[in-house]
Amino acid sequence: MSDKPYSILILCTGNSARSVMAEALFNVLGQGRFRAYSAGSHPSGKVNPYAIELCETLGYDTSQLRSKSWDEFGAPDAPHMDFVITVCDQAAGEVCPIWPGHPLTAHWGFEDPAAFRGSEEQTRKVFRKVYRQILNRVSQFVNLPLHLLDRSAIQHEMREIGAQPVEASHE
Repeated sequence: MSDKPYSILILCTGNSARSVMAEALFNVLGQGRFRAYSAGSHPSGKVNPYAIELCETLGYDTSQLRSKSWDEFGAPDAPHMDFVITVCDQAAGEVCPIWPGHPLTAHWGFEDPAAFRGSEEQTRKVFRKVYRQILNRVSQFVNLPLHLLDRSAIQHEMREIGAQPVEASHE
């Protein structure tokens, strides 16, 4: 296995919550094996404060988090991606740019916590639920023995992780 970390791009429409939380989780749980980025097809322009709050609980440096377009990652000077994962159904249905290097792709759908309307505590509860769901899938992926698997086996595992039902709320 190369010492170079795997690069992974997590896509959503607004790049304000789910994709940002997944970016932080991959970067922390991957323990240097992954370098994760997030982007959106139609970025909202700001990262949701509840998503920032949860990323901070990981000890993740949130100072550089920003809502950005996936176009940044299709540019010639962009990092080469090994994996691209969509985390919202809308982005999964959009025509994505052609990513250089033909990264492996998968869709891991999660409900949009940023779309929830309720009290502050109810909103936090929804964000925590989605965060746990993302955590579960990211944990499974970062614990795969990627260095022992070929491309088709990794692709299969990525899609299997995304096909698993997400947990119901325990709160």
